[in-house]
Amino acid sequence: MKIVALDGYAANPGDLSWDELKALGECVIYDRTAPEEVLERAADAEVVLTNKVVITAEMMAALPQLKYIGVMATGYNIVDIDAARERGIIVTNIPSYSTDSVAQMVFAHILNIAQQVQHHSEAVHQGRWTSSKDFCFWDTPLIELRGKKLGIVGLGNTGYTTARIAIGFGMEVYAYTSKSSFQLPPEIKKMELDQLFSECDIISLHCLLTDKTRELVNAARLKLMKPTAILINTGRGQLVNEQDLADALNNGQIYAAGLDVLSQEPPKADNPLLTARNCYITPHIAWASAAARERLMGILLDNLKGYMEGKVINNVAK
Repeated sequence: MKIVALDGYAANPGDLSWDELKALGECVIYDRTAPEEVLERAADAEVVLTNKVVITAEMMAALPQLKYIGVMATGYNIVDIDAARERGIIVTNIPSYSTDSVAQMVFAHILNIAQQVQHHSEAVHQGRWTSSKDFCFWDTPLIELRGKKLGIVGLGNTGYTTARIAIGFGMEVYAYTSKSSFQLPPEIKKMELDQLFSECDIISLHCLLTDKTRELVNAARLKLMKPTAILINTGRGQLVNEQDLADALNNGQIYAAGLDVLSQEPPKADNPLLTARNCYITPHIAWASAAARERLMGILLDNLKGYMEGKVINNVAK
């Protein structure tokens, strides 16, 4: 069995081992693969592994040996699922491996915005504390989270874990979710989307990217938010209309945004959010803790072994 990993570097830049994967068959691992290189590199492969390399219907048609596509991530919109289903190609993903790490990043952004830790640390190193007339100083609002309303859009594993952390901070938690109120713990209240945006102090996005959720955050919805409100996005960049968000930040329509994802990654230099006021951006690293990537590798192996044993798990192309 020939196994080809098209873009293995992001999941394993060298601090983890590929040995268990290599033991399962003839295995070739590429750090990165350009779209025009896919067919040549995946030729004769029964198994193709991809993180962000797109696999189209045309590619599947040109790879007659392909029987299994293993997505090395939770989201699988990079694969034409309908085409895979028609051809009987199994497509697996890796659910829930980064839940705790992503929820942690949500609060890294929230706490950075609330306390301005980086800003004040830099100010200290620049000498502002040594020259201060008082025993302390601050030059941004310092925000206490207790009693603040957190609105969560999408209450899957990551959204729920984020909610539990918020409850620990003494926040009020509301969720826009397909779950019924009876399925929610008493600490989490169900709320309609527009009401969530208008009433909550912080909005955190945890929903899947679909045709319905694309640019869910847009000019109209941003107008509903408080001028003191904060938007957090660790989901998908395309959930947000980036120009609309930049305008809202620059106009003081909302207070701040903490983003770990953008619509195009890496972003173009002219992305309006790169220069927007009070916009804090990390380079899509919420998922990338060592612990999360170890879990990813373990589930990747379990998925592939299940396929080899005829006991397929995490198949998203049923």
